[in-house]
Amino acid sequence: MGIKFLKISVVYFFIGIGFGIFMSSTLKFQYAPSHAHINLLGWTSLALAGIIYYLFPAIADNRLGKIHFWLHNVGLPIMMAGLILLESGVTSAEPVIAIGASIMSIGIVCFVINVLFKLKDTSQASTKKEIA
Repeated sequence: MGIKFLKISVVYFFIGIGFGIFMSSTLKFQYAPSHAHINLLGWTSLALAGIIYYLFPAIADNRLGKIHFWLHNVGLPIMMAGLILLESGVTSAEPVIAIGASIMSIGIVCFVINVLFKLKDTSQASTKKEIA
């Protein structure tokens, strides 16, 4: 699962950078919040989650890890589409942003629960065995 997170994160990185190039070449800087969110919530957050899941495969391959992946990657594009519409002047796009952000946030809550409650410190366990 960690590799899937890393691969999708570079897709968001490519989109975010492309969006930045679009903004600078057209001088349409009203889209800066979308550009920032794509890079932060897509590229950076998913890359970090991917590294964590790669280092700790036990939490990557459980149900919470899979739910996190799908909710994050369904919610973020919905949220970004709504935000881009809002930045383009479509004021009725706010519910779309809220729906996408809510879906993605539930995925992030799954990640937090997964790390806090399912991640075990195996290094201490092996050290205790060696001491005993």
